[in-house]
Amino acid sequence: MTDSTEQEKPASGRKPLTLTRTTSTGTVRQSFSHGRTKAVAVEVKEKRAIGRTGAAGPQPAPLGPGVPPPIRPAVAPSAPAPSAPAPEAAGRAAASARGAITDDETRRRQEAVQRAMGERQVRDARAREEETQRRALEDAQRRRQEEDAALAAESEARRRAEADQEAQRLAASGARSDAAPRPAEPQQQARGEAVPAPQNGNQGQAAAQQPKESPDILSELGGRLKSARKPLAPAPVKPAKKGEPRRREGKLTLDMVERITEGDDDRVRSLAAYRRAQQKEKERRAKLMGGERERVAREVVIPETITVQELSNRMAIRVADIIKFMMRQGQMVKMTDTLDADTAELIATEYGHVVRRVAESDVEDGLQGDLDPPETLKPRPPVVTVMGHVDHGKTSLLDALRQTDVAAGEAGGITQHIGAYQVRLKDGKRVTFLDTPGHAAFSSMRARGAQVTDIVVLVVAADDGVMPQTIEAINHAKASGVPIIVAVNKIDKHDANPDRVLTDLLQHEIVTENFGGDVLHVPVSATAKTNLDRLVETIELQAEVLNLRANPDRPADAVVIESKLDRGRGAVATALVKRGTLKRGDIVVAGGVWGRVRALVDERGQQLSEAGPSQPVEIMGLEGVPDPGDILHVVENENRAREVADYRARLKRQRIAQGAGAGQRTSLEQMMARFKDSSTSELSLLVKADVQGSAEAIAGSLDKLGTDEVRARIVHAGVGAISESDVQLAKTSGSPIIGFNVRASKEARELAEREGVEIRYYAIIYDLIDDIKGVMSGMLAPQMRETFLGNAEVLEVFNISKVGKVAGCRVSDGVVRKGANVRIIRDNVVIQEMGVLTTLKRFKDEVNEVQSGQECGMSFGPFQDIKQGDVIECFNVEVVKRSL
Repeated sequence: MTDSTEQEKPASGRKPLTLTRTTSTGTVRQSFSHGRTKAVAVEVKEKRAIGRTGAAGPQPAPLGPGVPPPIRPAVAPSAPAPSAPAPEAAGRAAASARGAITDDETRRRQEAVQRAMGERQVRDARAREEETQRRALEDAQRRRQEEDAALAAESEARRRAEADQEAQRLAASGARSDAAPRPAEPQQQARGEAVPAPQNGNQGQAAAQQPKESPDILSELGGRLKSARKPLAPAPVKPAKKGEPRRREGKLTLDMVERITEGDDDRVRSLAAYRRAQQKEKERRAKLMGGERERVAREVVIPETITVQELSNRMAIRVADIIKFMMRQGQMVKMTDTLDADTAELIATEYGHVVRRVAESDVEDGLQGDLDPPETLKPRPPVVTVMGHVDHGKTSLLDALRQTDVAAGEAGGITQHIGAYQVRLKDGKRVTFLDTPGHAAFSSMRARGAQVTDIVVLVVAADDGVMPQTIEAINHAKASGVPIIVAVNKIDKHDANPDRVLTDLLQHEIVTENFGGDVLHVPVSATAKTNLDRLVETIELQAEVLNLRANPDRPADAVVIESKLDRGRGAVATALVKRGTLKRGDIVVAGGVWGRVRALVDERGQQLSEAGPSQPVEIMGLEGVPDPGDILHVVENENRAREVADYRARLKRQRIAQGAGAGQRTSLEQMMARFKDSSTSELSLLVKADVQGSAEAIAGSLDKLGTDEVRARIVHAGVGAISESDVQLAKTSGSPIIGFNVRASKEARELAEREGVEIRYYAIIYDLIDDIKGVMSGMLAPQMRETFLGNAEVLEVFNISKVGKVAGCRVSDGVVRKGANVRIIRDNVVIQEMGVLTTLKRFKDEVNEVQSGQECGMSFGPFQDIKQGDVIECFNVEVVKRSL
């Protein structure tokens, strides 16, 4: 920079006065991170004294680097009196003529010098602060080293003390050996008597009093080089007392964050680097204190399969530790992956835990409960199942006992559900009746009814006698081992023959008292209400013989008789309590579903607060629809119920998968060959029913209709109304929807119309079975039936140009017709199937038929291997439709 002042040339012609250039150039190399450097060209301006040329008095000495310049007032000098303007103007002209610096220029230069000196003082103060921090950091590191040495000495002292105690214990006859003297310095360090380090404040004052080196020219003029990275002082640590935990030592505080973030462009350590150093320091201290922290050994219960997350919870360790262990074993796992029992045991043993292996089925232990002591048992009502053939009057007999009319409300007059009722007798006693369907499709329902019953009442119509479902009911009763009471119904009919019924039962080992057996029988009439009291007395007598008892003061066990999905109430299960008392609010599990009992309703629709043994109730509150026949248990909490339900649902899925895979275990070549040669046609169906038992009965009946050529495949069988998801599934699988006592919602109907999915509704099961049977019969390949017409013998073979060989024949048997099928027989062996006979002539005329004994000519087109003596057989082929 060059300062110059423009001045007017004097009249004498001298050159104008200028300032001499006082700058010099140089090069400075700057250093950056990662070893980078850069050369920068700089200009250095030398200091010079500022004064008036020709002023009286001595000139001021040059300003030193550490001496501030004298502060001159910046106010302009007071104006002279107006009476003497001429001397001041003359003085300015004289000064200008001499080339002196004006007052304004002097003031500006003094302010610039003051600013430069102020910046220099700030830099000096910052340098002194950094030096103080560096000394404080060194003091903190020195104190930490002294503390580490004290800890090591204390650990060594403990080890020596333990060794001395062991030696004294093993010494003979109480003679004590002199313990080796311990060093005084470690003991003093262990007692915390180390000499304290000098305080940071004294060091700062000492540092401030030390003479500073005179800075270079760049520092004097405001320039600086980027300083190297300097470690920051940690937060001041309060000296800990002996035995006090050092939990806050080395923690990151707000003061330290401020020191990290404040300052100029100097580089500092990142927060991540500081945390890494802190972690290393903790590890180092842990090693000095005697190694890693001792792990707590626990008893870990390991089932057959367990997830990584659950195993980490039971072992009280991090999931990442288990994943690292498995990675060292060469296996990559996630926290949701499942481990087998052996792998889980290996991991738990590696971490020092005690393993207790349990089977997955152990979750069901304790559900059944212990046997009830005899003194807790109390009499309970008998459970009576009414069984028999369809239309033999089972429901009507129950209606007569209950004084109701259930049969009138049944579709088609037949029972298609299991009905559970409890009848109060005149003497105050109660009897529970189960009404089972008699149709052949409901075999599984009858089997469930026989399993949960105490007594079976076999209803046989006096006019029909023993029928197929009667025999099936007898077999179910024998399999369950319950006593049978034969009720011969419809004795009021004119063609009734009760004796024939009892005689027919002898063929099935049912020997009544009339024939010297032990089976009780009662002739009754449901419509005329004949002998109903006698039937009730017989049931009571049989119940007294059985001595039926149960413990009502315990958690309930029940059997699911029927289940359905009600639109307004959700999943509803009809259950029969076997023992205990089922209360509202109990947590229950039935099969693969669980829930809390929200309501208990009896067969009359009345709300109950509890249900005792042998009482049928409808249960609401389950999360799903259980399968009929499942055992319902009351458990202590939701976790147990959920665990048992998940285990059972998983087993059910595995059984379904194994059953589906059993028929598919074959090679690819065998599978392709079977598909190529297979002529089996499938009818896909989607079945929705009102209750689970009906859906099960429909699926079983349709499965029995199948043959080697055609069969019905149930895509899905469920309960509840037909929904949009059912329509989508039916469209995807190309299946019609069968609705049994259910209807489709409005949205489902509209979607079915758009997608072209057929929905059929049924209320009677045998109508459904007949329709599906007709559809499957239409899928059968038609049967070809041949009808013999006649034979013709070849007498001569003629070779005609442009036509070929023509056979001259005589009809020996029957008739030969044009358009019928023919075949050529030579030496009683069929050598050619000719198809349809197209050319038949008698003499030169085309005829449609030639009778026996007449001669004719036949041509067979491209077939020319005709010889004399061949027999031509003529026949018709009829297509006959087949049925299942």
